[in-house]
Amino acid sequence: MKTAQEILNDPFCNKGTAFTLEERKALNLTGALPSVVQTLEEQTVQTYKEYQRKATDLEKRVYLMTLFNTNRILFYALMSRHVAEFMPIVYDPTVADAIRQYDELFMKPQDAAFLSIDSPDDIEQSLKNAAGGRDIRLIVVTDAEEILGIGDWGVGGVAISIGKLMVYTAAAGINPNQVLPMVLDVGTDNPKLLADPLYLGNRHPRVRGEKYYDFVDKFVITAEQLFPRLYLHWEDFGRSNAATILEKYQDRITTFNDDIQGTGIVALAGILGALNISKEKFVDQRVMVFGAGTAGVGIATQIYEEFLQQGLSKDDARNRIYLVDKQGMLFDDTVGLTDGQKRFTRHRAEFADATAFTDLYSSVKAVHPSILIGTSTTPHMFSEQVVKEMASAVNRPVIFPLSNPTELAEATAEDLIRWTDGRALVATGIPSAPVVYNGVTYDIGQANNALMYPGLGLGVIASTAKIVNQSLLSAAAHALGGMVDTSKSGAAVLPPVDKLTEFSEHIAVVVTENAIKQGITKEKITDARKAVENIKWQPKYS
Repeated sequence: MKTAQEILNDPFCNKGTAFTLEERKALNLTGALPSVVQTLEEQTVQTYKEYQRKATDLEKRVYLMTLFNTNRILFYALMSRHVAEFMPIVYDPTVADAIRQYDELFMKPQDAAFLSIDSPDDIEQSLKNAAGGRDIRLIVVTDAEEILGIGDWGVGGVAISIGKLMVYTAAAGINPNQVLPMVLDVGTDNPKLLADPLYLGNRHPRVRGEKYYDFVDKFVITAEQLFPRLYLHWEDFGRSNAATILEKYQDRITTFNDDIQGTGIVALAGILGALNISKEKFVDQRVMVFGAGTAGVGIATQIYEEFLQQGLSKDDARNRIYLVDKQGMLFDDTVGLTDGQKRFTRHRAEFADATAFTDLYSSVKAVHPSILIGTSTTPHMFSEQVVKEMASAVNRPVIFPLSNPTELAEATAEDLIRWTDGRALVATGIPSAPVVYNGVTYDIGQANNALMYPGLGLGVIASTAKIVNQSLLSAAAHALGGMVDTSKSGAAVLPPVDKLTEFSEHIAVVVTENAIKQGITKEKITDARKAVENIKWQPKYS
């Protein structure tokens, strides 16, 4: 039997003051707790009051992480009641500050796994140690090369994996006892970290090339062997590695890259929602993506795949998509293109003066896209000049400035509504307050990946899907985009975060139904809703 100290220090076992008198006697906890026995409800009210006393978002996050480390059920009971309020605290944007200060704030590893490229022979034992005998169904792993919009933060990027899994559980009911956050510590190219005596990761430049991919492969093979029902989620890998890793494994194992696929399907869902409002056809759209990194290419790819799903040829689908980066529109002779970018480059012969397209404005003026999406992490690039030029040729321009955190956004929702005289259909990458313009209140949808990946993950795990293919992703996007209230003036193009729990379950059922229909489940499943309900976890004391 565990000692009182072991029980109270195990967040999966600890109930704190909710242990009954009978439990205290049976578990040798008598005298180790105050006399009063509280309910989970009472604990939840008490902890929320304390949370509200914290002055800053970072202080609130530290408090919530302390609660997470102390009592996992209480943490999720609290977060599930305040998911919209807590999302920006446990995840983006406050997690960016936590990552920047990870080394200074570190107290506990929060049940994460830390795999070092300097010790590849330790991978199996490291995974076993971190799992602690638990039945791991979901791993979120990062190498932290491109964290949000703040870049390379080395081992501190594990906070991304931890925050992501919190949202999985709070929004979709993924069992927290079956998840494992992880970081692949392959070094860092951040000179600040390399010079910081407090830095907790490998103190050398990032390892790249064959040694890196061998390390990743050994991790994947080992994880698949140890956890046969695993769903593997990749997060915030660098541009040069993310697509390569996904392409290698996506047809072999149950895996998903949130930056490539998640960002893409959320953006696609927002577009579908916008077109439900404008009553326009998807296949008639011209799409421009500004910021041709991992996220931008991922969005372009999902839009391309949807064009194919709706009957366009490969050439017609590609011809409706334009990529623009810091050097302007991307052409087939642009130097330094990635494989993902090459799919969507243009030929200079398409334009009378292709040499002029050296910035966003010139590109917009030439193309007049009906959809403009920003993933550039370059602030204010959707200027009044750019937006008005776009709107001059489009009745209901769809404009999504998706870069985050706040200081990196391409535009504000308020400016976009004002510059288009209320015609723009807007989603942002950060939370945005409603915009009142000419007597109409415009609700602004947040194109947050959290709208999608929890429900998708729950559906994938519930269905025991062998792979996450385009059909599954398209089904999830349509499920989310179809939840827009088109009857309301100023309606948001995406459902609100405060309804996250409800529509995550809906997405999960749709995904499970699709997996069953495709015949790609590992186990025989006939009832999608029942499969989802059977696996969904609730924060309750047993």
